[in-house]
Amino acid sequence: MKILFADKFPEAQLKQLQEQGHDCDLQPDLDGDTLPQAVNDAEVLVVRSTKITSETIDAGTSLRLIIRAGAGTNTIDKDAAAARRIPVCNVPGKNAVAVAELAMGLLIAIDRRIPENVIDLRAGRWNKKKYSVAEGLMGRHMGILGLGAIGLAVAERARAFGIHVYVVDKPDRSAQTRETLASLGLLTVPDLDTLLGTCDIISLHVPSAAETKGMVDAEFLDKVQPGAIIINASRGDVIDEEALLAAMNDKGIRAALDVYADEPSVGEGAFSSALAVHPNTCGTHHIGASTDQAQKAVSEGVLEVINAYVGGNVMHCVNGQS
Repeated sequence: MKILFADKFPEAQLKQLQEQGHDCDLQPDLDGDTLPQAVNDAEVLVVRSTKITSETIDAGTSLRLIIRAGAGTNTIDKDAAAARRIPVCNVPGKNAVAVAELAMGLLIAIDRRIPENVIDLRAGRWNKKKYSVAEGLMGRHMGILGLGAIGLAVAERARAFGIHVYVVDKPDRSAQTRETLASLGLLTVPDLDTLLGTCDIISLHVPSAAETKGMVDAEFLDKVQPGAIIINASRGDVIDEEALLAAMNDKGIRAALDVYADEPSVGEGAFSSALAVHPNTCGTHHIGASTDQAQKAVSEGVLEVINAYVGGNVMHCVNGQS
């Protein structure tokens, strides 16, 4: 098959596909605007963060399969693909550890003010007195929203720091999931309000969907403890940024963020965000899954999806075309 990669893809896995006889076209500099002109006669389209619009799907007259090299598929017009009977597949769980590591790194960084420490050192300023003030993590109370592979990986690492981890109890959880929660030492609370009132750290690991868009709104933040830390390494649109800014100013809420509502769709470019520059924010550039380990695991997962499709099976389809 002819496969178009509209983002970076490791050379080793690319070579494996070529050795299997596939025609691989690597164009990592494409973006949502230039992709429709580049899709041409590609049968398989593989993306990481590049947006796939209905225009791209309409232009891809030979398209048979779309693969998101990662878990989230909110950047792909899945309905347009379904209308063409093109399966959209993802590679879930492969980058969970990388995202969890960054979430914990952001938590440590915001608690110990590591970015400010580094900035002052590089400017030739020594200020041990200023930066000796930190609460520490042991004994803190973290609430996790979203118990997929990433949420569980964060929980495991937070428990290793001596953090008490809470999740909202759900009656429909399987016995296996309940055993996993118990083995990790996670505590359950009956509802979201109790979790927000109990925890001074809230870590978000939910997908981008109609029911999660703007879920961290003024009402949500009104129930969060003053001075609490909000971690978001999931999707930018789950936070109402205006509401979060108000809570940061009024209640001293701090934000550890890897994602933003209107972040650029390209690898480099200008970015203007009141939330990103707020002094209570410690932020990164949507790099949660961007480790060599994660990219290798994800690329191997892409190969599994392609090989399965060649064999007549559709793996991890998210738009009902399996």
